[in-house]
Amino acid sequence: MSNITLEAESQQADATVNKFYFIAWRWHFYAGLYVIPFLVMLATTGLIMLWISWSAGIDSGRTVVSAQADPLAPSALQTAAEASVPGNRVVQYIEPLAADRVAVLVVADGADKTGVAVDPYTGAVLEIFPWRAGWYDFVNKIHGTLLLGSFGDRMIEMAASLAIIMVATGLYLHWPRNGGGLRTVLIPRLAAHGRIFWKSLHGTLGLWISVFLIVFLISGLSWAGIWGERVVQAWNTFPAEKFGAPLSDATHASMNHDGHHEVPWGLEQTPLPQSGSLAGIDAIEGDVSLDSVASFARSLGFVGRFQINLPTDETGVWTISHDSMSNDGPNPSADRTIHIDRYSGNVLADVRYADYSAYAKAMAWGIAFHEGDLGVWNLIFNTLFCLSVITVSVSGLVMWWKRRPETAARLAAPPRPRDLPFWKGAALVVLLLGIIFPLAGAAILVVLLLDATLLRITPGLKRVLS
Repeated sequence: MSNITLEAESQQADATVNKFYFIAWRWHFYAGLYVIPFLVMLATTGLIMLWISWSAGIDSGRTVVSAQADPLAPSALQTAAEASVPGNRVVQYIEPLAADRVAVLVVADGADKTGVAVDPYTGAVLEIFPWRAGWYDFVNKIHGTLLLGSFGDRMIEMAASLAIIMVATGLYLHWPRNGGGLRTVLIPRLAAHGRIFWKSLHGTLGLWISVFLIVFLISGLSWAGIWGERVVQAWNTFPAEKFGAPLSDATHASMNHDGHHEVPWGLEQTPLPQSGSLAGIDAIEGDVSLDSVASFARSLGFVGRFQINLPTDETGVWTISHDSMSNDGPNPSADRTIHIDRYSGNVLADVRYADYSAYAKAMAWGIAFHEGDLGVWNLIFNTLFCLSVITVSVSGLVMWWKRRPETAARLAAPPRPRDLPFWKGAALVVLLLGIIFPLAGAAILVVLLLDATLLRITPGLKRVLS
């Protein structure tokens, strides 16, 4: 084969690679139009929730008291809480986080719930507040639904799904080529100016956070209404048949408050057992009360913060729980949920971290990491991560602003290559992501249909979007 032929084939290969680059760039650009506002929102609200949780706490549980020798019985705190909000009864008791922290009780009058922070040594009521209605919870609703309910949840799920495609195309775009070494993609060109500086910062920072961004996206998507609730959560829910007790029509999710996820991810869709049978293992002898249930929990090794949900009706059960989902502790492998028959005192179910499916175990760690519950290092890391996501998003907008035409009314999208080749590898990746994440697949399908129909027959619209 002649040198001329080899050179021609090399040029043709380079041209094909260059077209692939522009294909990836166009998908990265168009996905970014939708995704960037959501990434900025998620990072900003996540940062706010992170620091509220670490400073004030999400339920006043970090309020400090003077530690004494002997705390009062939980029933005494129950009496104080119910007296502070007349007409209400305690439905949940939260053991103090440490010896110098308050106990928190939730009292309810129908659907209305109120939190009461009580000094565990004196019984003094230190604070009364609407339960799960503080700033943390307000920001959390924006983070999860944009205050738009299921519609907002679907919008965020689509953005998170498309963000995975953005990560994949971004890595392809920033990966070293034409002889460039890893140093050029791992260290930003801080001495550069203009768009070159912003491109280097965008690509380098995006590369560093890419793996962690995928972790955050997957753990968040596992809560979402389509991919989360109907796909992965449904397939990884703990089987209630293992309880060996009669089952209630209510699921563990009924213990959540106003849509906030507070029970372990792998148990949300699992039905609760119900009281009133001879099932279960002997546990509490004599009167089954808040005092005896709390004493039983401590005898099993529940220390520090744990929660007790009281029976809500004639067939309801006592539930003892300690899990990272509820911010009870920094170790997801210590998760444990126990259900007790309200009449016999028998243990009807005892679910531990070891009983979770492999994905539910990953979610226990993933959500704890996502929320910054694993320690001070997690707080620092998540703070830097959220700031990095905002920086990457803003730098992408700056890059677009600097390359857009100043006079033409155009979006300034990356040009579509002529004689576009079929990129089998990329097509396979997009197809797989579209199948795995249904809303991303739907968005991709809509874009392809628009490109094949509307944009071809409407030159003006095509010109504006080009």
